[in-house]
Amino acid sequence: MTEYPLNISDYDYALPENRIAKYPLSERDQSKLLVYKDGILTDAAFKNISDHLPTGSLLIFNNTRVIRARLIFQKESGTRIEIFCLQPEGSYGQTGGSATWKCLIGNAKRWKSGVLELLAGEGDEQVTLTATRGEQSGDTHRIMFTWNKPGIAFEQVLELAGKIPLPPYLNRSPELSDTERYQTIYAQFNGSVAAPTAGLHFTPKVLESIEAKDCRFEYLTLHVGAGTFKPVSVDDARQHTMHEEELIVEKQLILKLLQNTSGNTIPVGTTSMRSLESLYWLGCRLLNGYEPGDSFFIDQWEPYQHEEKTPAAEALQAIYDYLNRNNLQSVSGFTQIMIVPGYRFRICKALITNFHQPQSTLLLLVAALIGKNWEKAYKYALENDFRFLSYGDSCLFFPANS
Repeated sequence: MTEYPLNISDYDYALPENRIAKYPLSERDQSKLLVYKDGILTDAAFKNISDHLPTGSLLIFNNTRVIRARLIFQKESGTRIEIFCLQPEGSYGQTGGSATWKCLIGNAKRWKSGVLELLAGEGDEQVTLTATRGEQSGDTHRIMFTWNKPGIAFEQVLELAGKIPLPPYLNRSPELSDTERYQTIYAQFNGSVAAPTAGLHFTPKVLESIEAKDCRFEYLTLHVGAGTFKPVSVDDARQHTMHEEELIVEKQLILKLLQNTSGNTIPVGTTSMRSLESLYWLGCRLLNGYEPGDSFFIDQWEPYQHEEKTPAAEALQAIYDYLNRNNLQSVSGFTQIMIVPGYRFRICKALITNFHQPQSTLLLLVAALIGKNWEKAYKYALENDFRFLSYGDSCLFFPANS
């Protein structure tokens, strides 16, 4: 971990309830954009973000898709039990009529034992889903699900039976419009319980304008976990336990990153940034003889345990060589990386992101990139009618020393 205390109170600000965007704007790209570069803040429109991106940049998007992770069961007594699906044991597309997941349970004290049952869908699509409670580990439980149509995948069952898992700070139930608007237009692979919200602003027209500036796009998949909303509840953020999330990266992305090590690689969202920086540390470990097997793991404090001087190109080449050596088209694993002030970015040259909660790990990441200028940026945003959090406005931040 970092050498000096990380007082979370230094990353606090007053966020009035009325500044939290409870709903998206009618058009994705109508959001505002706050640009920080060379010490200057610029108030802009997201639809014109291409005007502020360096020519030839490589933008990295997270193409994960939000699943309908919230299942509401009702016991015969009338008691409501909510099961929040976090992560499967196995693939998201399990078939055969059964699946086991790591879950959170709402109202767990009222469900000691017994099988819960839920009827979902209509007509030929109707399915009966059951849930049985297994062992507990920390605040999560192992839940065994079964359904009466073994030919359909569990992800399809969730589409029928589940609800969109909106962030808790929205303080409202999901509506039909959230089905579309709480997904990016390029969402592809099921697995997240929260949207990579920096991407919600992009439209085909915006992407076309960025391409016209000779910028290129690539994709990775990081399945966003519920831990992204977990507040830092300790005074010294070094004592915070960071959540881990599944990361899948294709060989093509590694090649594109290698070809762009001297250019501007810009992640769209904190999930893409954490993923890209995790790749650097994976590459360094491979250079030191690490064999990840079926799945790699990056610890939250790994970047701070020793000074690493390996160039990004060498670390990325190590991953590319590993994939070639093992005849693999992708690499997957889990990352717990926690990016905080003092971190030195190896791959990312800027960040497109939303405005984040006070005293959050996401705000620590922003401060790692632009230093104390985060206070200046957030103060400006609050004073100039910017909308905050998941459905709020956007930022384009360049490093404080750029």
